[in-house]
Amino acid sequence: MKKNDYLSVAITLGLAMLLIFQLLTGSPPAREIAYSDFRTLLAAKQVDALVVTPTQIAGEIRMPAAAALLAASDAAAIRNNGAPWRFWTNRISDDRLTDSLAAAGVRYRGAPDSNWGGAILSWALPVVGFVVLWSFLMRRGGAMRDFAGVGKSRARIYAQTEMGVTFDDIAGIDEAKAELRQIVEFLRHGERYRRLGGKIPKGVLIVGAPGTGKTLLAKAVAGEAGVPFFSISGSAFVEMFVGVGAARVRDLFEQAQQKAPCIVFIDELDALGKVRGASALSGNDEREQTLNQLLVEMDGFQPNSGVLIMAATNRPEILDPALLRPGRFDRHIAIDRPDLIGRQQILAVHVKQVKLAADVDLAELASRTPGFVGADLANVVNEAALHAAELDKPAIEMADFDEAIDRAMAGMERKSRVMNEQEKVTIAYHEAGHALVAQSRAHCDPVKKVSIIPRGVAALGYTQQVPIEDRYVLRESELLDRLDALLGGRVAEEIVFGDVSTGAENDLDRASALARHMVTRCGMSERLGLATFVDMPAAGGLAGTPGLERYSEGTAALIDEEVRRLLGEAHERVMRTLRERREPLERIARRLLESEVIDHETLLQMIGEAAPATVGVAQDVAQSQVEAVRS
Repeated sequence: MKKNDYLSVAITLGLAMLLIFQLLTGSPPAREIAYSDFRTLLAAKQVDALVVTPTQIAGEIRMPAAAALLAASDAAAIRNNGAPWRFWTNRISDDRLTDSLAAAGVRYRGAPDSNWGGAILSWALPVVGFVVLWSFLMRRGGAMRDFAGVGKSRARIYAQTEMGVTFDDIAGIDEAKAELRQIVEFLRHGERYRRLGGKIPKGVLIVGAPGTGKTLLAKAVAGEAGVPFFSISGSAFVEMFVGVGAARVRDLFEQAQQKAPCIVFIDELDALGKVRGASALSGNDEREQTLNQLLVEMDGFQPNSGVLIMAATNRPEILDPALLRPGRFDRHIAIDRPDLIGRQQILAVHVKQVKLAADVDLAELASRTPGFVGADLANVVNEAALHAAELDKPAIEMADFDEAIDRAMAGMERKSRVMNEQEKVTIAYHEAGHALVAQSRAHCDPVKKVSIIPRGVAALGYTQQVPIEDRYVLRESELLDRLDALLGGRVAEEIVFGDVSTGAENDLDRASALARHMVTRCGMSERLGLATFVDMPAAGGLAGTPGLERYSEGTAALIDEEVRRLLGEAHERVMRTLRERREPLERIARRLLESEVIDHETLLQMIGEAAPATVGVAQDVAQSQVEAVRS
């Protein structure tokens, strides 16, 4: 429906409501009677509240008993109407009228003849005011305009010059860019593909963790192809009014057809495209109607219409299968977290806009930020710039990046939090235990920094480990070493104080989750064998939601026993290590109490030995074993 159509409907509804209001609040209609009947009623004192004009007399009959004095038709009207009965009659020249009114004791007043212009004006003024108010709200963008455009798509349209984003502005996801270059070439040179009968994919679904650059990648495709870019969020289609979401989908695709070739980008597709029928209470709700309309519109496109649908989500497992089939979202592009080289490339893009000191090493920064995505790295660069500006430095130094990384990993430094001496000593030994055990295990990541400075909401201290390289496959021995490092703080408290604190709560959570993962998903239990034990979703439920267990209670008890066994064996190994190396533990704790922070080199000196075998050495050994088997 067009904007003018909404305006016409609104004006019509307003006039109808005004008419009903006038009819309900106005006086009841009057009935005409003969002048002779009026004289009869007046003589019987059955009239009241008379209005006398030069041409008419109007008033009310006092009681239904006056029906006996009137004609049969008028009498029937009085009996059928319980409300006060109004009448009027044409005035006849009567010199005795005033005397008769006084004799009957009737209330009366004079009035001029009816003013039809005033009556019309009383109707016209509200109508004109309504139209003026409507026009004002439409111009100012008020609620009425929102109502008029309730079925319009809220997609923002960007021209190529407005985007300002190309593939050169994106780093760390070279594989995804390579897949999308074909899409760009089709939008630029579609004839080359049509000549051979090729068809462009109707839809491209970009999947990745939050902050990996899904939206930026879609903008870069539009910027490279030089075509209009429609951007809208999936939640913008879903409203409380039935049919609004479907109307917005239709309007969006109509606009896209007019602007073809173009790109329609739907961000957070999971808000719109969740699997249908997942809940027994959902029924045929508004969201499902909107999704059905989206499916229909995507089927209605011609193969080479020049309209490309792109969408992004970080929860592909909950999308409806009808969206993911070929013919709709044909191509799926997964964006993983960047590796070491990718993080260095992303940092190189973001530091172009800031001033760096000579000591800044991007490779070192990339190695210290494992698991960071593009948004995290952009935030680190910005926090470093803010920290340097706060200290009035001429350029951003490595120390500023150190502070930014610490803030990103552990939170802001809590200088206002004052701990008593007992807590401080406990935390110092706790973190010293983590650091000493981690540095004593060949398969643990090296300890970059140990600190007892409170950060964030609950972190009273932390031990920062930085991997030498990205790892995608971990062996059982490596997982056991990580389990030892997690329990190092708790065991150190047991040895030194003979008591434990609540500071190990998070460590125990992570250790328990790691041990259960080893048992139930990785088959690292001889008693359970080569099997996985995971919860199955309930019927009609989504993956990851609580559901039914596909193993018996006996198996569940055995799993619990194996988890306790792994944690118990790790506890014994850590206990032996810290008792044997009690002296380094004391040195590290005392140094933390003095300086609050220990770096990697200082930690190695205090342990009194060279760095243990790293993950890279373990990989070299594994590679030599593989070559021996092949030979």
